[in-house]
Amino acid sequence: MDIKFFVNITSRAWAVPILSNLHTGVAGRQAPLLAATGASRTAFAQSMDHLIELGLLERNPGHGHPLRPEFRLTPLGAQAAALAAKVHRIPEQNDQDLLRRSWTLPVLTSLHTPSHFNEIKRNLHTITDRALSQSLKSMESRNWVQRSVDEAARPPRSLYRAINTGGQISQITAPEISFPI
Repeated sequence: MDIKFFVNITSRAWAVPILSNLHTGVAGRQAPLLAATGASRTAFAQSMDHLIELGLLERNPGHGHPLRPEFRLTPLGAQAAALAAKVHRIPEQNDQDLLRRSWTLPVLTSLHTPSHFNEIKRNLHTITDRALSQSLKSMESRNWVQRSVDEAARPPRSLYRAINTGGQISQITAPEISFPI
């Protein structure tokens, strides 16, 4: 899986929790998935449509009612769901909201080695400076990312590294994701 596709998956807040729950055996119908994720109906529907559009989910033929369809993972979806399940079980319950933010997982993935701001931005082509800055600050406040300043460099530069929960997530996702060369 490449970083662009990974960024696209995580662009919907409930995509990773939906994939994770499907991987762990929650039935592929709306009611069980809504109960398992805690998503609102609108956000859930948008995430499901997004996952179908990406080719990670499909309707399960011959199962479910036309108004209450059942869904299943595609082969590509099964790979993404396995990764989502590994990532989703690491954080504490009160940190799950941080995982649902669009850029948390891609930024942590790019921090598989300590990196400067511009190196992270280079790996995540579509991220804006503001989005990257906010993402790093929110993860730093939760102690998922550590920022240090290299005073010897001119001008001084910040170096970011994934630590604690962020470090665990980074070590899981980085080997699975390929970055452009």
